[in-house]
Amino acid sequence: MRFALPAVGVVLVLVGAVWTLQGSNLLGGSFMSGSRLWLVIGLVALVAGIWLLVRAVRRA
Repeated sequence: MRFALPAVGVVLVLVGAVWTLQGSNLLGGSFMSGSRLWLVIGLVALVAGIWLLVRAVRRA
């Protein structure tokens, strides 16, 4: 359980960053490119991942 929270946080940060870049049309080649919906979903995932990482570091 000790490594689960940081692992989920890292995955959310990475996925959120990709979705944010695709939603803002900086990373093309997908149906998500240029879509405001995926920009918002990516930002939410990115913030959630950062929050989980901060929480995991504070617990340690």
